[in-house]
Amino acid sequence: MARITANGVDIEYESFGSEEAPAVLLIVGLGQQLTQLPESLCQMLVAQGYRVVRFDNRDAGLSTHFNAAGLPNVKRVMLAKTFGLRPKTPYTLLDMAADAAALLDGLGIAAAHLAGASMGGMIAQLAAAHYPDKVLSLTSIMSTTGNRRVGRPSPKAAKALLLPSAAPGDIHSIVERGMKIRKVFNGSGYPLDEEQLRRSLAGAAQRAYNPAGVARQLAASLACGDRRNLLRKLKIPATVVHGEEDPLIPLECGLETAYNIPGARLVTIPGLGHEFPEAAMPIFADAIHSAAQRATPP
Repeated sequence: MARITANGVDIEYESFGSEEAPAVLLIVGLGQQLTQLPESLCQMLVAQGYRVVRFDNRDAGLSTHFNAAGLPNVKRVMLAKTFGLRPKTPYTLLDMAADAAALLDGLGIAAAHLAGASMGGMIAQLAAAHYPDKVLSLTSIMSTTGNRRVGRPSPKAAKALLLPSAAPGDIHSIVERGMKIRKVFNGSGYPLDEEQLRRSLAGAAQRAYNPAGVARQLAASLACGDRRNLLRKLKIPATVVHGEEDPLIPLECGLETAYNIPGARLVTIPGLGHEFPEAAMPIFADAIHSAAQRATPP
């Protein structure tokens, strides 16, 4: 792994494959670290002829933590959006999209195929809209357009997302909290490997733990506006992937995302919740490859 300063943020990243190959930039979701995006997906894409870059978003993992910004009032942000107001947040998803674009610049990558999951899909959508010269194709995974009238999370998923954070250093409690969330988000078609998941959650907690950063990312996600008008103007190949049993960002959000991106292809996965199970990696890899194959080289 390595670190680079981009858009004024120290970004931890990892690169797989030949630097001469077409690049795929993978963008993780809320509070996730690059290590929680399966390496098997990266290797599958390398085998298909790509250079793959995954990275820690700002306020996650080993990238810059915005501790001086303090802890946002997430409920106040939600209330403001309910009344059509623009809440103030430490940073926005557009700032995070600028991080991704600057990372490409810093790595000497003129343009890349972008694939983002959940919040990462929102960031990838914004990057495609605001930095069109840097984005060759878009794969939006288990994400949404930001239209608040479509696809509310289930009560259990919303409650799980807002579970109180565990104390720093209490690895057992951090892991147990993560297990509770994943059990709610999991679909019926992909049974959890609890032993493997516990190892993954423990490894992530030992690498970095920043619950205040998760709250700031969540505030930025909640505050982000409706992106449908931006998506309708995209002129790049796109694939939209969504689990049919997603309780956090329901399937209709994926359907609407595909509807609003001209020419987008839709891939729905039976039995998949809001998760990245190992057994589904070939589906995700093929979706990203499908979008990339339809792109015109820069």
